[in-house]
Amino acid sequence: MTMDEDIAHVARVMAPSLRAFRGEPVLPPAYWRKRLQRIQDEFPLTELQTFQIERLLGELDRFEAGRSAATSSPGSPT
Repeated sequence: MTMDEDIAHVARVMAPSLRAFRGEPVLPPAYWRKRLQRIQDEFPLTELQTFQIERLLGELDRFEAGRSAATSSPGSPT
């Protein structure tokens, strides 16, 4: 698998896996973050690849922020 294919694979499956089981992650955000950070750390990336990874990390940040807000709002089950 090439680096572009690996990044494209993460882009395709990350979001569905975060919401796949009754709205709960099949693979947690930490898994995806670690996978993306490994790519960043281990391989020389083009500007486009860096942009794609940063965008995916931003999606993880938004997902985690949304979950955090949902669990801390009044009336939410704890």
